[in-house]
Amino acid sequence: MQRIIATLAASMALLANAAELPAGMIKTAKGVAAIEREGKKTPAQAGAALMARDRVVTGADGSVGITLRDETLLAVGPNSNVWLEKYAFDPTSHEGALDATVKKGTLGVISGKLSKQSPGAVQFRTPTSILGVRGTEFVIDVKDGE
Repeated sequence: MQRIIATLAASMALLANAAELPAGMIKTAKGVAAIEREGKKTPAQAGAALMARDRVVTGADGSVGITLRDETLLAVGPNSNVWLEKYAFDPTSHEGALDATVKKGTLGVISGKLSKQSPGAVQFRTPTSILGVRGTEFVIDVKDGE
């Protein structure tokens, strides 16, 4: 019985740690750029963790380069608002999910292991469309009001 309880406790600890893992990391940041998390803004700086549900907001001279855990590369351009709605990645099976929204501005994407292993698990939304990703490179450009 004690073994079962110990195993369950260890499993719960692993799940809790996995839930707290960053989705990725800021690799580059220039100009005015911030990460919005739980209503608080912090400057986007190289080395900063990016969590699921974070927003990346850039000013007229801002840009941010992001590497997610599955090696997906994101390039957020000037005057952009990008929201990482959901991110989960299992480094062993390469399965999980990535849902992001581009409210405005530009986002360049080079897809990583997640979209190659789990077709349909990666989606990017704009105010007018949903893009399903199957492993590719692309740029999203959302003008104000579109």
